[in-house]
Amino acid sequence: MRLDDAMPQKSDLSPSAQTAGAVKPQGPRLRVEAPPAGSGDERLGSGDLMERACERLNLRAALKRVRQNAGKPGIDGMTVEELPEYLRVHWPRLREQLLAGRYQPRPVRRVAIPKPGGGERELGIPTVLDRFIQQALLQVLQPLFDPTFSDASYGFRPGRRAHDAVLRAQAYVQEGRSVVVDIDLEKFFDRVNHDILMGRLVKRIADRRVLRLIRRYLNAGVLANGVVIERHEGTPQGGPLSPLLANVLLDEVDKELERRGHAFVRYADDLNVYVQTQRSGERVMTSLRKLFGGLKLRVNEAKSKVRRATASKFLGFSFWAAKGRVIRRRVAPQAIERMKERVRELTRRSAGRSLAQMCKPLGTYLTGWKVYFRLAETPGVFDDLDGWVRHRLRAVQLKHWKRGRVVYRELLARGMTPDAAARVAGNSRRWWRNSAMNLHIALPNRLFDNLGVLRLVR
Repeated sequence: MRLDDAMPQKSDLSPSAQTAGAVKPQGPRLRVEAPPAGSGDERLGSGDLMERACERLNLRAALKRVRQNAGKPGIDGMTVEELPEYLRVHWPRLREQLLAGRYQPRPVRRVAIPKPGGGERELGIPTVLDRFIQQALLQVLQPLFDPTFSDASYGFRPGRRAHDAVLRAQAYVQEGRSVVVDIDLEKFFDRVNHDILMGRLVKRIADRRVLRLIRRYLNAGVLANGVVIERHEGTPQGGPLSPLLANVLLDEVDKELERRGHAFVRYADDLNVYVQTQRSGERVMTSLRKLFGGLKLRVNEAKSKVRRATASKFLGFSFWAAKGRVIRRRVAPQAIERMKERVRELTRRSAGRSLAQMCKPLGTYLTGWKVYFRLAETPGVFDDLDGWVRHRLRAVQLKHWKRGRVVYRELLARGMTPDAAARVAGNSRRWWRNSAMNLHIALPNRLFDNLGVLRLVR
């Protein structure tokens, strides 16, 4: 049986996966006002949202997205590659359960990943089947919710990017809002209150089967060390629905900030409010503590600050004042340090890999890093980083050659003079120092270009 055959052939209205014209950052002046449409209290859709989620074209799009996203298996071990065949066999039964409101999600698998600033972030990995069902729901719900969200919210929304959020923040600072209230929520995804979130959803979703299924996803346990642990709060990072649910909850704060006329930008749980004075910033910080407290969320006091906007960072970027008091974008120092740490991990000189083997994953990482940070207006920083990366790769090659005699022979073969090669070979154990001694002759930049190591400046 083909997957298409298992799905219903007649479709109801197929919801569009696109929202109406996401707003890009505005020009030099930004007006802070609430949009006239979408107060957030209207009931969305009708009682047939589950039928729309189970409509054939929607399911095909959901399956395509889950396969594109790939990812690790959940607790049942099923891989993304195995999902289509599973659906061909079991979809009629699953569809009947979903339409009858009887489908029961499986617990998520707990995975801990390191955080850039230290510590670990816990992810909850749903089964591949549950990721597929969540994606199908998301594609129906997001076009209904998204137009009602704040224009200042950018995280996990169609047609909006982190770059748009950074540009909006830059415009606020350029206008003279030189102080930022930088809010960090303490373990946001782990502390989402289920009752408060469901209370917001009940007001806006008419299909009770969808509400019951979302509640079951929230309450699905976590498998850790072979034991399923019940969960009474939090929405696990790792499921397609989690970002939308986070935006539903935090939209209440956005709307209140709009009502008060504040200039702010939010990307998921990263919130920056821009004001003109330190005193105003302290007042906003106090009010935000109360607003988040009403949602049973806590502000991380150690990381949340009221400070000069040029001393803060947002989504990996920070700002600086150029000539004529023009505000420019740069890569935040913390992001540069994280980049260097990742490069060190990928080019460990004791890893036992050849230079070519090392350069392949390094080139992939640098390509992604450049794509994201191309928004920075500091080419000199990229030039310095290029030099640092190639300096490190030359040190790696020197260590691979190990003995001074081998170093001398290889450098001569690559065009260095006997005197220069002898100076390097005579201190062959000082890898980092030696890698700066005219090694660009023997190991030129074009060598690393050919090995796939992208230059950040180009």
